[in-house]
This record gives sequence, structure tokens and C-alpha cells, in this order.
Amino acid sequence: MTVRAIGIFGSIAAVAAVLTIGVPFGSVASADPSTIGTVEKSRGPIVIAHRGASGYRPEHTLAAYRLAIRQGADVIEPDLVPTRDGVLVARHENEISGTTDVADHPEFADRRATKVIDGVQVTGWFTEDFTLAELKTLRVRERLPELRPANTRFDGEFEIPTLQEVIDLARKAGTWTGRSIAIYPETKHPTYFRSIGLGLEPPLARTLRANGLDGPDAPVLLQSFEPSSLRELNTLVDTPLFLNLNDRGKPYDFEVSGDPRTYADLATPEGLRWISSWGEGVSLNKNLIVPREPSGRLTEPTTVITDSHSAGLAVHSWTFRNENTFLPADFRSGTDPVAWGDAAAEYSLFFSLELDGVFSDFPDTAIAARDGFVKTRTV
Repeated sequence: MTVRAIGIFGSIAAVAAVLTIGVPFGSVASADPSTIGTVEKSRGPIVIAHRGASGYRPEHTLAAYRLAIRQGADVIEPDLVPTRDGVLVARHENEISGTTDVADHPEFADRRATKVIDGVQVTGWFTEDFTLAELKTLRVRERLPELRPANTRFDGEFEIPTLQEVIDLARKAGTWTGRSIAIYPETKHPTYFRSIGLGLEPPLARTLRANGLDGPDAPVLLQSFEPSSLRELNTLVDTPLFLNLNDRGKPYDFEVSGDPRTYADLATPEGLRWISSWGEGVSLNKNLIVPREPSGRLTEPTTVITDSHSAGLAVHSWTFRNENTFLPADFRSGTDPVAWGDAAAEYSLFFSLELDGVFSDFPDTAIAARDGFVKTRTV
């Protein structure tokens, strides 16, 4: 696969049809280099529904994705893990006791296990020990009930969706919204799954190809915290690749291979140039862009967005949420961790730094903030 040239606002144009108004999901649109940047500059940074509208519905459910689309999200994000029979499903983690009612199913009591996932010992129930048919008998629960008690009213209503079901939803939504809804799958723990014979990349590529979504014009972005996963996908599909960079630690595949580089090293100009040799963008922990003091207050922005753009990379950032507990101290309202703070001010700050896209649990808040920001920039 050849690396596609994209400008600083190129995260939409890189996939051509991703956010073209009036072009439904899955339709064919030709890439016109003269339009690079035009769509995004007029609309503002893209809004990526983080696991769906997960501030309002249990994450990684069709209900959460559907609501995010209704709220106007440009992109929906399914994290991917496999079943025992090799089907990719949308879960943030392969351990599912915190997001499903699996512990209430006596028929699966003997599936409880302790495993080492990316060097960490984890006890619970794991998707790779269930067939898809078995997983479909479970029902989803809210992952953060203390912070999002309203979402618990949906506990027990929704199934775990497959990647194919997410694709089908996005395609149908393109019809009833009249706009293209992109998907942004993330490969979770790819080194671990490769080690147990359930590599994520081949079935992901097969699913994209089966749906005609493996080309550069498809409304698809791919992401991972592990460069080796993206570089394998680079040989299988022709869709834009985004490396996720955390504000601490290093990619687990680097731990295994002995590569000494950390995420901090990859966020340097040299590291970003290396990423640009095979990828199209980076998705950054917010703290890499605007660090926080121990008190939670923001410090001066770094140059990582400018450095990324100079390397030809688009820049997205995660995760934007409304609750005080997730906001910088500068934008909190009172001391209740569940209360909503001034999320709009946080978005405005990051938009002013020329960010190309945001992952948000609350797409409606992100879109309102983006619209307000774009309005102030065009007045």
C-alpha cells in the first residue's frame, strides 16, 4: 500500500467519501486532490463518537452508535476483539465481566479464567473463550455506573454487536441521514491475539474487503496502539492508518520485540516522521497536546500538533467527556465528579491548536462546541 498524501486538515479528504455531504456510506467517490482540506476547514474538526454516544448509552452497542449518528457524529468507533470462532465484535476489552451480565450466567461459570494480557494479570471472562452464538446470549451493562447512573436503565437491553453489524448500521444510516458515516475500528491487544492464533488483522481486512471498504476512498480509518498491527494492515488494505499514542509507557509490541522506543519517543519529530513513512495520522492522549500539572490544571501546549502536521500526519485526540472527573481542573464546575463542567471551553482550546478531530463520549456537546468555534473563526 502506498502512503496517501494528506494535509493538516486531511483526515476527511484522505478517505474522500468519509464526510462528503450527500454521499452515503459505501458509495464510490473519486479522490480529488484539489478538495483536500476544503470539507474539514468548512465543517471544522471531525467528531468521532467514542464507542458510540457512550455518555448516554452503554458503550459499544448499536444503540450507542445509532444515537451518536442521530446527534451528528461524523465517525463511529468500534474497538475490536475476536470470538473463539474468529468473529470480530465491538468491546473495549476482551474481558467482559464489567460490561456484560456474563457473571449471571451459570452455564458459563467454568469459563472464568485468569490470563496475562499485555503483561498484566486479568481475571474474568474473555471473548476468545466464547463462540459468537454464546456471546449473543449475553446482555450489555454500563461500564461506569457510578459516573453514569442514568445509563444503567439500559442494562440488560442490548447485545454485543459484531463489526459487520456496525458496518450495516453505518451503511443504513448513510441512507437516512444523507451523509456518509465513517467507521474507525481499533485493533485491541493485537500482539496477544496473534499469540493465541486469533490475529485481528486478517479478519478485519476480509470484512472490509467483503463490504467494499478496503480502498483509499472508503469511509474507514484504522487505529491501534501497536505499530506492528497497523503495518500488517498496511499490506492488506488501502485505508488510512492512525497510531494511537499514550502519554506514558510504550507499545506492547515494542515490549515484546525489544524496541526501546516509548510513546514519548514516537511523539517527537523523528518519531512522527517514522510514523508518516507508513501511516496517515496519529491519535493522541490529550495530555500529549496540553499537559496537566499534578493539581490537574493545564500547562502550556506542546508542539506535537505542529510537529505532526509538518510530518504530513493528521491529528486526532482522546478522550473528551463532560464529567468533572475527566476534565482539567480549569474547566470543572464544583467538586462533584459526576457533575458536568465546561466541556465547551476544553473543546475550544483544543480546536484553537488546529486539531483535526476529537474522540468524544458526548457527540452532541462536541458538535455544538465545533459549530460555535467555526462560527467565531468565520465571523
